[in-house]
Amino acid sequence: MIAAWAARIHNRLYLVTGLRYQGATGIMRVVLKLMERISCVFATVVIPEGNGVKEVLIEDNICKNPANVLHHGNINGIDTSFFSSDVIKDSKDEIRRQLGIGLDNFVFIFIGRIVRDKGMHELVYAMKRLEGRNVKLLLVGRFESDMDPLDVEDDRFLHDNKNVVFVGWQNDVRPYLKASDALVFPSYREGFPNVPIQAGAMCLPSIVTDINGCNEIIIDGKNGFIIPTRNGEALYDKMLWMIDNPDAVAQMGINSRPLVESRYEQKDVWNALLNVYRSLD
Repeated sequence: MIAAWAARIHNRLYLVTGLRYQGATGIMRVVLKLMERISCVFATVVIPEGNGVKEVLIEDNICKNPANVLHHGNINGIDTSFFSSDVIKDSKDEIRRQLGIGLDNFVFIFIGRIVRDKGMHELVYAMKRLEGRNVKLLLVGRFESDMDPLDVEDDRFLHDNKNVVFVGWQNDVRPYLKASDALVFPSYREGFPNVPIQAGAMCLPSIVTDINGCNEIIIDGKNGFIIPTRNGEALYDKMLWMIDNPDAVAQMGINSRPLVESRYEQKDVWNALLNVYRSLD
């Protein structure tokens, strides 16, 4: 952004897709905050990814006058014709058989980096409390021990427990979403995550934390639940409720796709961004 200013580039757009300093402490937090302020100062237009990000930019004195959020948030949206259960030829039961998951199991899925910052400690706590219930955790992603390692016991549980099905990183997560009953996403911080949107398009409700983006995608009680961050007990309570109320969970799933189609369809988000570019002088 500084280079563009020095080169006298007339329009300099900064799309804020998340605020990394929120997960940092000490001198690193100071440095990351300063970087955000500099980026905003030298930008001519600052576009926050969601309303939560916009509020934080103002409250933390990062940017005094950010632009409006594009459409309903998320700067890319998703292609709902791609994220659709109908385009996956294998049935839910067949995918479960391939994964070694019982047809009568209630399956929670987590997709993302398997690190402490994504709420893995709380997820392990909840799964331990659910021991003995007919439940599986489908874990899609990769462990990043060098960047944000898990507690030793949590790491061991996710690798060794019989109720955890680990499939590693996947380029196409749709079959795994189709095999599941609900997304669990207890992250500590996000900008505007794609995973709950993708899950919703595949007719899955989500349990998310009360953080930027997540609390805009999920309407509590309609297409999932919003819980406090770093609260394993709250996560356990909602997971248990879902296991005990499969019909209500199925209805939440039915509610999910129309919300995604009306708010996060990729073409609509792209058109909103295109309109911003066209408005530049």
